[in-house]
Amino acid sequence: CKFLPHSEWTNYIHGWQDRWVVLKNNTLSYYKSQDEREFGCRGSLCLSKAVITPHEFDECRLDVSVNDSVWYLRATDPEHRHQWINSIELHRAESGYGSEPSLRRHGSMLSLTSATSGYSATSTSSFKGHSLREKLAEMETFRDILCRQVDTLQKYFDGCSDAVSKDELQRDKVVEDDEDDFPNTRSDGEFIHNNNGSKEKLFRSLSPKGINGIDFKGEAITFKATTAGILSTLSHCIDLMVKREDSWQKRLDKEAEKRRRIEEGYHSALSELKKKSHFGGPDYEEGPNSLINEDEFFDAVEAALDRQDKMEEQSHTEKSRIQRSSPVPPGDVYSTIGSHRFADKVEEMVQNHMTYSLQDMGGDANWQLVVEEGEMKVYRREVEENGIVLDPLKATHSVKGVTGHELCHYFWDTNVRNDWETTIENFNVVEMLSDNAVIVYQTHKRVWPASQRDVLYLSAMRKILANNENDPDTWLVCNFSVDHDNPTNRCVRAKINIAMICQTLVSPPEGDREISRDNLTCKITYVANVNPGGWAPASVLRAVAKREYPKFLKRFTSYVQEKTAGKPILF
Repeated sequence: CKFLPHSEWTNYIHGWQDRWVVLKNNTLSYYKSQDEREFGCRGSLCLSKAVITPHEFDECRLDVSVNDSVWYLRATDPEHRHQWINSIELHRAESGYGSEPSLRRHGSMLSLTSATSGYSATSTSSFKGHSLREKLAEMETFRDILCRQVDTLQKYFDGCSDAVSKDELQRDKVVEDDEDDFPNTRSDGEFIHNNNGSKEKLFRSLSPKGINGIDFKGEAITFKATTAGILSTLSHCIDLMVKREDSWQKRLDKEAEKRRRIEEGYHSALSELKKKSHFGGPDYEEGPNSLINEDEFFDAVEAALDRQDKMEEQSHTEKSRIQRSSPVPPGDVYSTIGSHRFADKVEEMVQNHMTYSLQDMGGDANWQLVVEEGEMKVYRREVEENGIVLDPLKATHSVKGVTGHELCHYFWDTNVRNDWETTIENFNVVEMLSDNAVIVYQTHKRVWPASQRDVLYLSAMRKILANNENDPDTWLVCNFSVDHDNPTNRCVRAKINIAMICQTLVSPPEGDREISRDNLTCKITYVANVNPGGWAPASVLRAVAKREYPKFLKRFTSYVQEKTAGKPILF
């Protein structure tokens, strides 16, 4: 008797569960636990025809199967599994199953019974539901029975041969010793000596059970029945193998067809993948052939932007603690055109913004009001070129307590850029053109599944004097893309033309009081023309612009109000 805790596979929900397994009297039983043995076993298997299969990959697992019933067992380690397999095989051998000598112990009556049952089962209807494995097991049994019968018959024939030899030898001896006596011969074939007048049987005829008690007729019938059973079982095995061959051929054909379809799909997908254009390969998902639809694209972008907002809120407190200051150049610096190589281009951009960007949107039907929050209004004009969204955007806003000079200074100054800009991953000044013009390269944080963008632009700050004394001066920062010999990376290059235009309105203070920040109002016009440089769903880009531009204006103006509070006014 052998018992040991094992893990049994119950189902896909509960997986492997600990069970108490007992091996006794050629029977394998299991209990829920050792303590619950008194309540009876949960199941048992007779090991007479059981098949023990060690798992091919799991070194601790073994499967015990009898017909359609299979137990999946798992030992604690490979050594225990090996011990269990040896113990099960030993029990099978000791119980008289699985070994040739044990099968040969059974006598002729057992052979006759087995063979007769095999003979009577020659009709094909009796084989329904029998598997090839069972028939092969029957063949093994028939083989053992047949070997036993052959041994029995051989013993019978050997006995007959010995008896005949002894009979001839004894007859020759009697004739040689009693040459002068004439025995009478009886009709029954017995020789009688007459010396003392007694009758003595010298040679006995062989009776049906005369040799070692062997029933020759019964053994012959059993032999015939056994061979008939073998032939019938062989015939059925052939039928099963033919059917199984047909079944496997059908399965093979199905697998071949399945493989052909998979290969065709693979080659088709590979050819489609090669056709897709990748802008430097930074992103597989982006493009008109994207594997995700617009709704999924938008959800992913919105989730990424939400995460960035949360991270920005967490870092806002730390940024506010850092006091950064940069010297403010004299005001006349921003009034000059400059003498660098891009001076003419800067002047052209400034004049265009002063001419067109300050125009009122009310009478233009092409501009759509998309956001209105208090003093802030955001307009958009839908433009697409080659499937790429190029919508110009314009926003107007009024901010209390700051001047146009202060707003433009913080918008242009690269020393404080990271304090209010949340979309930039890193940036650096590529070239300092003058005191009021620089070339900047910056990469923006990637918003999956869109590709990461970078921008190379010239940033210039200018002061435009009013034509008459009643109009306010105009402060302006224009950022527009330029070409430069800077190293490029794998990001998608975006093109921009952005302007921050500010005018300061001063309300007269009461009495003789000095002008304070309560008397200041800054009128802001922000225009943006952005070419994303690659494809993205139009609905996604427009939804993101509608969400992000108002947030940017409110965040930036609040930052300037916070930085200038309590400081001298910078007109």
